[in-house]
Amino acid sequence: MRLANKVALITGGAQGIGAAIVRRFAAEGAAVFIADLKTIEGEALASELCAGGSRAWFQPLDVRREADWERTLASVSDLAGRLDVLVSNAGLNIREPIEQMSEANLDTMLAVNVKGAFLGIKHVLPLLRRGGGGSILITSSVSGLIGHRYTTEAYVMAKGALTILAKSIATRYAKDNIRCNSVHPCTVETDFIREFLKDPERRAERLGEVPLGRLASVEDVASAFVYLASDEAAFVNGVAFPVDGGVTAG
Repeated sequence: MRLANKVALITGGAQGIGAAIVRRFAAEGAAVFIADLKTIEGEALASELCAGGSRAWFQPLDVRREADWERTLASVSDLAGRLDVLVSNAGLNIREPIEQMSEANLDTMLAVNVKGAFLGIKHVLPLLRRGGGGSILITSSVSGLIGHRYTTEAYVMAKGALTILAKSIATRYAKDNIRCNSVHPCTVETDFIREFLKDPERRAERLGEVPLGRLASVEDVASAFVYLASDEAAFVNGVAFPVDGGVTAG
């Protein structure tokens, strides 16, 4: 198994892309900490995985709060003794264009998407260093690579910040054998997106921008995270890794 003996913490891990990453990591042999504010979903997922023979724990975590990070990582140390992989996946998209977005909604977007990742990395670095290194993976977006015409400005700004944050961590902490990469999906076929794209014109717009002719699946995205977290990617550092069917290639 590609992640055997690794311990991973996945934020936003209770549903959607995060839950797909959790399941794949567990299937590949990792012990997983599911960190989220969705307690019912997170505990159910942890129970499901444990019933199947995996090691899994749910940790309630508000990524915007430093005290939550300190508590969560203390639990990781107590329960698993180490941490090898952080998947900073928690995110939020308030779909208001720049001219309509309130200051409060902008603050919320930046707090969840950018501050949350920053605080997580800040508190994970010492734990990874004590274990001899590890991998930090950040869920960005094609919107972190291009000005995406179907995506509002605040989301593009936040995901762009994560792209450069990953490169900054990659260059500074490689000396500690800590790698950092960002993953950049196009539109992913989650339950929420299926509802959002019920309008045939809107779905056609999104499909029309993908050279491969379909949306990404959660499994497509989870597979990229497995590779980057594994020892197969031991020399992959500071990469912005598209999972986009060619959206950013043109």
